[in-house]
Amino acid sequence: MRFETAAGHQAQVDFAHFNVEFDDAPGQRRSIWLFSIVLGHSRYLWGRFVEHQDLQTVLRCHMEAFEHLGGVPREILYDWMKTAVLGELEKHIVYNAKLVAFAQHYSFAPRACKAYRAKTKGKVESPHRCIRQDFFLARRFQNLGDMNRQLREWLHTVANVRLHGTTHRVVAQHFSEERPALQTLPAGTFNGVIRLERRVSHEGLVSVGGNYYSVPDRTRRRTLDVHSLAHEIRIYEDGELLAVHPVLEGRRRTSLLPGHRRSHDRQKQATQHAAPLPATPVARRPLAFYDQVAKRLAGAGRPA
Repeated sequence: MRFETAAGHQAQVDFAHFNVEFDDAPGQRRSIWLFSIVLGHSRYLWGRFVEHQDLQTVLRCHMEAFEHLGGVPREILYDWMKTAVLGELEKHIVYNAKLVAFAQHYSFAPRACKAYRAKTKGKVESPHRCIRQDFFLARRFQNLGDMNRQLREWLHTVANVRLHGTTHRVVAQHFSEERPALQTLPAGTFNGVIRLERRVSHEGLVSVGGNYYSVPDRTRRRTLDVHSLAHEIRIYEDGELLAVHPVLEGRRRTSLLPGHRRSHDRQKQATQHAAPLPATPVARRPLAFYDQVAKRLAGAGRPA
């Protein structure tokens, strides 16, 4: 018997793995993950392709999904992914503390599905098969940004406007009735921090999540405190805030803030402000003038 939930009560979250070759990097296969969330009542689906499954990415995807949905369900069902569920202790589920703080901020209850029972989150498993067969196999993608752009269009024009086989209702219309039952979004932004220690490279960069973030040339310590939030990276030295970077998508990308490279900035300014040397005008004369000069020089060289 299929388990149905009331409007606004439950959503299900999961990741699915895809192996992609982007047109921007031919011959290179990359592991890409689809984060998806589906509302249990209307079956409305939201998703985003990402390159990481870390906690920072998971929280950021939740925040973007809630903004899109215009509200928050009362509970969210997860499988046993490490960013959500740490394990089981004396028959009690132990959840990631940061996820619990995030859930308290947005007023939803995290729930773990039964281990090795995929059917308990079948409402999100079923769309994954549809995305893989109907969306992914028939397309090419320039890069990750293009892949997400095409996914948004497909969700808007195909997945969420179809007649659902179980509810026998058009998903988007059903969702318009469910949306008022969702909890309102909190007024403030979630600022839960993941604290890290990172060494500064010889180039004046720290590595976080496979990407690189600059620190000022004046930085003295080689090991710095990094606070990783859902949408930004904050870097501290002895409690002093050195830099605030937006989180970079993908891998091996670099964020270099203005003013962090003084020698580079001075060289750039000198190049921009250096006045060009005035060009020396060259007089244009007829060839007869040069013939006269040659004759005079020849006459000056004869003996008297």
